[in-house]
Amino acid sequence: MGERRRLRLNAPLDTAGIVLAATFFSLSLTPSLLPRPWTLQGIIAGVLTATGYLVGVSVSALVRPAAAWLPARWRAAWNRKGRRRVRRLVATFGCGLGAASLVLGVRAQRDIYVLMGLDPPERLGYLGVPLIAAALFLALLAAARALRIAARALGRFLGRWFPATAAQFAAGLGVGVLAVFLTDGILTEALLKGADRSFAAINTETAPGITPPAAATLSGSPSSLVSWASLGLEGRAFVADAPAVGELSRFSGRPAVAPIRVYAGLDSAATTRERAALAVRELERTGAFGRDVLCVITTTGTGWVDPQAAAALEFMYGGDTALVSMQYSYLPSWLSFLVDRERARAAGRELFDQVYARWSALPAGHRPKLLVFGESLGAFGAESAFGGDRDLRERTDGALFVGPPDSSALWRRLVDGRDAGSREALPVYRGGETVRFANRPSDLDAPASPWNAPRVVYLQHPSDPIVWWTPRLVLTRPDWLEERRGDDVLPWIRWYPFVTFWQITADLVFSLDAPPGHGHDYDGEVIAAWARIAPPDGWDDARTAALTTLLAQHAAGSGMQ
Repeated sequence: MGERRRLRLNAPLDTAGIVLAATFFSLSLTPSLLPRPWTLQGIIAGVLTATGYLVGVSVSALVRPAAAWLPARWRAAWNRKGRRRVRRLVATFGCGLGAASLVLGVRAQRDIYVLMGLDPPERLGYLGVPLIAAALFLALLAAARALRIAARALGRFLGRWFPATAAQFAAGLGVGVLAVFLTDGILTEALLKGADRSFAAINTETAPGITPPAAATLSGSPSSLVSWASLGLEGRAFVADAPAVGELSRFSGRPAVAPIRVYAGLDSAATTRERAALAVRELERTGAFGRDVLCVITTTGTGWVDPQAAAALEFMYGGDTALVSMQYSYLPSWLSFLVDRERARAAGRELFDQVYARWSALPAGHRPKLLVFGESLGAFGAESAFGGDRDLRERTDGALFVGPPDSSALWRRLVDGRDAGSREALPVYRGGETVRFANRPSDLDAPASPWNAPRVVYLQHPSDPIVWWTPRLVLTRPDWLEERRGDDVLPWIRWYPFVTFWQITADLVFSLDAPPGHGHDYDGEVIAAWARIAPPDGWDDARTAALTTLLAQHAAGSGMQ
């Protein structure tokens, strides 16, 4: 009878589990990189409360056998009445700790909003946090107990033929494997197939106001080797958003030329190699290798190219530019990162290698400046074409990588190899002779040592969770949380096992919603970075400021005529 009681879904909670659940709930309310609305905070709190309870139950299960070695009088003292008193004490402790943490957590969230120049939300909304957390915790607890009941039942059944210990172990393993198979196999596959169909359908759409180009310098035009229909949603937006010659001339005060934008969509060719080869043929058709600048761009997951990063080069050089990119997925970057990041790596490497092979065959004095750009998952893919800073120096005239994920191999190697005394959030690598890291464009002025061409820049905000998220956060304190915090991160943020991982994971959801200069929003900063990497003759800070204002107006919807 006692055994059945322990296996009920509504069985009493484990005391050690309650203690750690309350602790994890309280820690979930501590600040992380970005402000969180109360709904998201409730979800984080629920997940972490369940995580804490699981850790507490696991510790209790490991310690409980040791109780048999305690003196008999101590075990006798731990009677049912004593356990009830401890439970009441623990419940009181948990409620008090949770209430105090909620008050402090709301204050911290308001501080983050203010730090980023946002209006803080009403405090009353956060009263819903415990309700969401409790509902999610109970749902996860019920699911875990149901699996445990199934394992115990299977263990009793197997116990008819096998020793009890072996039967329970086999049952637990079997139920666990089945749960993982159903979740990570059937369920995940079904969700991914559904997402794949949905985003594939979206990829066939065209954004409002986007029409096929007529200029021969753009892919998708009547003279293009790439059909308009095959470009995909983001590819069509990229080629159609090229600035007009008149706008370029008005900004520079000199006659401009029509910029070249080449793009190959997923439907433009069957394989990554074939798409890259098609893009190179498009470059040849448009006369791109005779331009002043040629920039190879690796897109994000959906095929998106940062409009400001693209237009900045075109305005700086009066349209005497060629931009080339190709699509490797139509999934959002976060989903593409999980299921097909190898495609980003392959696309970045293949496109650059094929462009470089054609570019390097030109006479040395008749080659355009060869630049490289990638943002977010695009940075991950773009840097994959290079083995190190020397490779970048030898095969490019400059590169800009914006908000690279922690899994970016070259970025991680450079950050880990940073000069002694420099911080992970703002590293200095080999005195900044080739590669420089910046939280803000002004950081590119340091160190004061010479910065010779070609120049490579990594832009990374201290508050950008895409840069700092990694599974290692579960059990490992990162350097950026041991050092002095960045200028848009609260100084009292701390690392906690399990907790920080889930907090940064949640920050990913709103990384693009942060105001410019914070999170994963680098608007305006890419312009200043390009101005330091590959400025045209006569370019100065005043021109950078004017271009930043112009492109900000364009982004706000004023358009370019």
